[in-house]
Amino acid sequence: MECYLVGGAVRDELMNYPFHERDWVIVGATEQDLENMIAEGYQQVGKDFPVFLHPDSKEEYALARTERKTGHGYGGFSVNTENVSLEDDLSRRDLTINAIAKSADGKFIDPYGGLEDLNNRILRHVSDAFAEDPLRILRIARFVSRYTHLGFTIAPETQQLMKNMVAAGEVEHLVPERVWKETERALGERSPSAYFECLRGCGALHVLMPELDDLFGVPQRAEYHPEIDTGLHSLMVLEQACKLSEEPRIRLAAVLHDLGKAKTPADILPRHHGHEQRSLPLIRTLCERLRIPKAFLRCALHLAEFHTLSHRAMELRGATLAKLFKQLDAYRNPQALDDFLLGSLADSRGRTGFEEQPYPQTDYLKAAFEIACRINAKEIIAQGYSGADIGVQLEQQRINALEHYRKEKGKPA
Repeated sequence: MECYLVGGAVRDELMNYPFHERDWVIVGATEQDLENMIAEGYQQVGKDFPVFLHPDSKEEYALARTERKTGHGYGGFSVNTENVSLEDDLSRRDLTINAIAKSADGKFIDPYGGLEDLNNRILRHVSDAFAEDPLRILRIARFVSRYTHLGFTIAPETQQLMKNMVAAGEVEHLVPERVWKETERALGERSPSAYFECLRGCGALHVLMPELDDLFGVPQRAEYHPEIDTGLHSLMVLEQACKLSEEPRIRLAAVLHDLGKAKTPADILPRHHGHEQRSLPLIRTLCERLRIPKAFLRCALHLAEFHTLSHRAMELRGATLAKLFKQLDAYRNPQALDDFLLGSLADSRGRTGFEEQPYPQTDYLKAAFEIACRINAKEIIAQGYSGADIGVQLEQQRINALEHYRKEKGKPA
């Protein structure tokens, strides 16, 4: 029995890129070898192909295997682990840069040219078996989001293969949870916008997230959006959000915040009156379809519905400010306000020529919220109010305080 380090750990080690997980493949294991592993504390998981978790590190040790396509989607495969060589196991992997193994004595085994492709910064499929698993399209898009800053590009033949897979309907068989898992991971990478660009380039974005794909080609007013194209603006907002926060929920909200502009009536273009409300059902539909967690949905809905209020913050009357904080549920969850303000700042700067534009609205709204928070139920009760009058007075006194703040610091209504 021999064990080899495989996959991402080998790839990233060769690039001096940080990694946190290591996977191993076992070649030539006998039944006795497997029994000995279990006796040593390895935990077996999986029935189709045994994977063993190390008793201490919990790293995965998988039997070398080959796969044969038997149906559509991620799970449509039969697996063989009998008499499988290391080269056979590596041949089933998606990209050449992921098909490099490292032996116990430190030697690299590279039967498919992964080392050369690493040096040339090329993402290339190992074989035509790539087309059997549509999830690999999302994985390539995620690798682009991780490594595009290092100069990685997709090989032309791999790009064409991805387009062919989309045209053949393979992407339609992806399980929503798998799509979201890859998307969430991409949102945590260095260049998430490259993920969506990659999916759009092969046609997969139209299948998986048509609401976002529909934004490309929709015009906006050039004086406010010199980039004009709404889809491009959405990706620019995502890029700005990445500079401001590592939180995937804020980054998702950034790229989805203007979905309603795709539904703007043609006769009012390039204006987009009412796009905020038009965005909300589209965001809900997309998030429900991909089983996106509620915390992400709430953040996206907040930014979509209220970002224009943030831009006009200094013009808002006290009652509107109080209503905004209440609709954001900021009193119970101050983080929601912070997320919203980061998304609004990203939206303001996600425009050509506005990338370094000051955004005083952030400090203005934070100060307004602090003023509103100083007025609380205990203070109202101390003034002698009780029952339903407590809530009424709480809201009214907050409005009064915010209106005073607007007159002092804001702009004339």
